[in-house]
Amino acid sequence: MIGKGQSITHTGASISYGWNQEKDAEVVFRQYVAGENVEDITEEFKMIQEQNVRCHKNTLSFILSPTQEDGRKLSKEQLGEMTQKFIQEMNLKDHQAVAFVHRDKAHTHVHAYVNRIGFDGKAYNDSFIGKRSQAAAESVAKQMGLTTVKEVQQEKNMTLQPIRLEIKNIHQKVMENERPKNLEDYIKAMKQQNVQVIPSINKANKLQGFRLEYKGYNLKASEVHRSMSGGRIMGQIVQNRGIGNQLKPIDTVKFLGKTTELTVNFAASIAKNLIKKVIKRSISKGIEF
Repeated sequence: MIGKGQSITHTGASISYGWNQEKDAEVVFRQYVAGENVEDITEEFKMIQEQNVRCHKNTLSFILSPTQEDGRKLSKEQLGEMTQKFIQEMNLKDHQAVAFVHRDKAHTHVHAYVNRIGFDGKAYNDSFIGKRSQAAAESVAKQMGLTTVKEVQQEKNMTLQPIRLEIKNIHQKVMENERPKNLEDYIKAMKQQNVQVIPSINKANKLQGFRLEYKGYNLKASEVHRSMSGGRIMGQIVQNRGIGNQLKPIDTVKFLGKTTELTVNFAASIAKNLIKKVIKRSISKGIEF
């Protein structure tokens, strides 16, 4: 089970989304609220929140997502129990709360909204709430015999292990036999081996890394193997051009007929890997700096 959490300002709009009848929403849990509609519950939250006007993000929003298999088995009552245990794990048992289940997709999930302001007017500490939410969800999953994130990850790793190895071997073969000297050559050579290299472009239209698609799987390059991070792939490509080009700063690359800027982190990663390679080669040849 996955747990996500954050502090929000739009209480009414969020509860309205949670109670969306088009998503076959049902109330699975409530505490310290009596309202039977969005407006009444929002008003009940606000009455307590007015005790602390300095806190603007005064509602906590959580999403609890069991695995698809677990979600199909869990009844409304069990989902309520799951939510109650989660709220207790988060030390929110004395706060107003309401939660809804959505079964509109194959993946059953619960939206829970908790008043961040307690009856004493104090705001709940939301530091690291994302990580704490996941830890609480992990604990609840163990208590209820549900699949944990760690178990899902272990199963995923076992399934992907042979795929990762195949991609890594193809990458090494391309680098050793084709020795691509630019990104376009690398993408073309990998495609000939049935591996699609997909550049990851951020909102600023800058290249921040690569994803690799093979046999229906789509993975970040660094997920395949740590030696295949974007910086290391580009470092290998630049190394193929010869030592004279290796210490030149790289902040753009050309592919698909156009030049694209690199993110600062990506450019720094390339530079770091190139410097390591040059130093290692120099030491092995007995060259002094």
